[in-house]
Amino acid sequence: MAGMSSAPALALATIAESVRERVRRDGVDLTAALAHDYVRDEVQRYSERALGGSVPLLADEATATRQIVATLTGFGALQPYFDDAEVEEIWINGPTQVYVARSGLPELTGITLTDTEVRDLVERMLQSTGRRVDLSSPFVDASLPDGSRLHVVIPDITRFWAVNIRKFMQRIRTLHQLVELGSLTRESAEFLRMCMLSGLNILVSGATQTGKTTMLNALLSCARPTERVVTVEETFELDFASPDRVAMQCRQPSLEGTGEITLRRLIKESLRMRPDRLVVGEVREAESLDLLIALNSGLPGMSSIHANSARDALAKLATLPLLAGRNIDSGFVVPTVAGCIDLVVHCELRKGRRRVVEIVAPSGNVTSGVIEASAIFASRNGVLERTGSFPTRTAKFEAAGYDPASVLAS
Repeated sequence: MAGMSSAPALALATIAESVRERVRRDGVDLTAALAHDYVRDEVQRYSERALGGSVPLLADEATATRQIVATLTGFGALQPYFDDAEVEEIWINGPTQVYVARSGLPELTGITLTDTEVRDLVERMLQSTGRRVDLSSPFVDASLPDGSRLHVVIPDITRFWAVNIRKFMQRIRTLHQLVELGSLTRESAEFLRMCMLSGLNILVSGATQTGKTTMLNALLSCARPTERVVTVEETFELDFASPDRVAMQCRQPSLEGTGEITLRRLIKESLRMRPDRLVVGEVREAESLDLLIALNSGLPGMSSIHANSARDALAKLATLPLLAGRNIDSGFVVPTVAGCIDLVVHCELRKGRRRVVEIVAPSGNVTSGVIEASAIFASRNGVLERTGSFPTRTAKFEAAGYDPASVLAS
């Protein structure tokens, strides 16, 4: 077992192999419950032998049982970090470099894995996903059964197997919870709720690990229960309560190079599914064009994007569609972004704390190729405050029976 001295590791390996032999002999599928029973029995047999002096004693039978069950049915030495609610992310740079993050802050664990153990862990994680990683396809993105996101890169692209696991955190599901955590103020949360109920098109921006997906989930918790929401993602990450929801994810090509399903294809297919709201988990490339075309048709939508600020997010969204082909130019894209995007919510991670630092409303106008926008909320001295500005486009608010001034007025 990883990270242990040789004698205890040999003892646990011996018991684990006894369990495997029993499983093969009995011809059963090793479920978590059955694994616990089998391991408990084998640990007891081993301890009886240890009392006779034939094998080393176990320091703690209960701990040994948990470790062996994790090895057989869980994720081995990483399982305690999957079970730890405070751990947000786990990553492996190499056999001796296993890290975890708590509150956005990385820490090196004491775990040491062999190359074979890392490979076995990845294969076990991919078993239920239908995805693969090999020399012909050295990258893989997948969702684990608990909703965590897995990303793997293998040699010779990297020196060692590089593994990132972004855990699915169920603690934050609503805007109210973000207010309690200090990520939002009550006024800004109420304004965002009003924007959702009014059907505004919202772009959530920020760097990696700033809470963009969490913000999308929290915003979607405010959607009307009668809305039919269709989500499209590279791998499943969004998770929110909705009585009428369809979630789709991309698919890798087969070994023959066929069967790939891209985000662009999913966005186009989603428009045939009678959505009341379209949510694209994240736009990175040419799929941004398909999102803009969908929003330009009058369909309310949301997405996230990597950017340094809210205004940078607008500029980036006006640039990415140009990747779709030479026949797409900024003369079409920039005005479309200005007209489609109603709100940008920018998130940041500072000193382990995730916060919304800016909420910006585009005016719909373009001046010298720049999309005009006004900050509705901005961070001052670490506090998200009203700026005194109001959204210039109020038609959607009025159609839904809302007045943003009721929240934004001093």
